[in-house]
Amino acid sequence: MKSLLPFVLLAGPALADCPAPPDHSRAIDTALAELQDSANEMEAREVNGQLWELWLDAPDERAQAMLDEGMARRESYDFLGSIDVLSRLVDYCPDYAEGYNQRAFSYFLARDFESAVADLERTIALNPDHIGALSGMALALIELGRAAEAVPWLRRAVDLHPYLAERALLDSLPGEDI
Repeated sequence: MKSLLPFVLLAGPALADCPAPPDHSRAIDTALAELQDSANEMEAREVNGQLWELWLDAPDERAQAMLDEGMARRESYDFLGSIDVLSRLVDYCPDYAEGYNQRAFSYFLARDFESAVADLERTIALNPDHIGALSGMALALIELGRAAEAVPWLRRAVDLHPYLAERALLDSLPGEDI
């Protein structure tokens, strides 16, 4: 047991030194209000892009490097590599919602929908107005054959982003009358 002690002592602080995620709450609130006031899909797309820039702003350079690497691996279809890197990110920065959201997307693409749902739940707990996580939750639940459970998640996403592409799914989901 003594041989593990130095490793535990070294690993502990390394995992605990992630700073708090940047506080973009005012800018996010402003962007969400602008999204509601968007006159058309093009305006909404621009504002949505601003939201993603804020969400993708990691707590520090180390976290940003892991986020960027995880997303790059996913873009090259290395889903398992992406999940590995993003798992290290959420271990390092457990209060950074986007780490969980990006890992959920990688899980989704790897067709591990249960794991995606778990990460999306954590994302939404940390950031209740994360449109991507809300719509992602709906999509993952649909893939799991739980379409009725997807409706409130998708409805919340569309309430925040009236021009969300996934809004068309509401016409085909059970229990939704629009």
